[in-house]
Amino acid sequence: MKKAMFIKAGQMAVEDVEMPKIQAPDDVILKVVRASVCGSDLWSFRGLDEKAAHSENTGHEALGIVEAVGDAITTFKKGDFVIAPFTHGCGHCVACRKGYEGYCLSHSDNFSSGYQAEYIRYQHGQWALVRIPGQPADYSDKMLASLQALSDVMPTGYHAARCANVQPGDTAAVIGDGAVGLCGVIAAKLRGAKRIILMSRHADRQALGREFGATDIVEERGDDAVKKVMALTNGEGADAVLECVGTRQSTAEALQMGRPGAHVGRVGVPHDESFDLGELFFRNVVIAGGPASVAYYDKKLLLKAVLDGVINPGKIFTQTYSLNEIQQAYQDMADRKTIKSLLTIDD
Repeated sequence: MKKAMFIKAGQMAVEDVEMPKIQAPDDVILKVVRASVCGSDLWSFRGLDEKAAHSENTGHEALGIVEAVGDAITTFKKGDFVIAPFTHGCGHCVACRKGYEGYCLSHSDNFSSGYQAEYIRYQHGQWALVRIPGQPADYSDKMLASLQALSDVMPTGYHAARCANVQPGDTAAVIGDGAVGLCGVIAAKLRGAKRIILMSRHADRQALGREFGATDIVEERGDDAVKKVMALTNGEGADAVLECVGTRQSTAEALQMGRPGAHVGRVGVPHDESFDLGELFFRNVVIAGGPASVAYYDKKLLLKAVLDGVINPGKIFTQTYSLNEIQQAYQDMADRKTIKSLLTIDD
């Protein structure tokens, strides 16, 4: 089968590799229908993270058809159409029950990789996979794109909004205009935010953000961005701040933009951070966040919201590529020629 491989910084390739096999009783083998490139994949592609040369791709988002199941799998069978979340919760530990499967207490190997491929081995599939009614042929390409967004970025955006405690009538500030930040806008609106301030410098992302529900755009960064948000909120600050980037600068902005008592929801993977929390103590700022609870959110509300047409997160995929075009899919995201790259996996 074909699988994308990380060759070195700036270079991806497609190679022929062995088909995945059932290795554990709760494994599921999936024939991939859609995959995608995540912003976190670009850290290695840009040379910002150390990653071994000629290693498995870091892709972790997929839709698939069940090809085979391990002996412990009773919830899925061959032919089922599923979302393959990047988190693999057990569904019964306290973390999963409370909606924090990103730190499942039962599964230490809780995260996906290597999903830019024709077939994948999905670990701990009993609860973590999410069934989609029908088959891929029952859905339009646009709907399949929105379903693909449910494997990571839409639940991650929702996790940011949940951790930021967005409430009806709130003013929410969203830092990051990539796929996760834009999904954070969708989530903030879904949770009832009255005003949504999006940090963005790119016209295409600004337009999509406004379509999703952003009411204000701030192009400034750093201290100037904080000042602009304060000006827009009459010097009070936002009720909720969604940090969807993970850099030191974006985190510093997030911690300063909220009003006293504000919640900051962090879902950007942290890079190079160290902060003095003393000022936040006196301002009563709440910091929360981490890996998203994909299956929990999809089953609870997001899959229904997509199928009912309430939200359309698939619009974040502004270019579609075949698996053989994996280099271009990465390069176009790195060059900001596309917001998020969608991969169609052909026979």
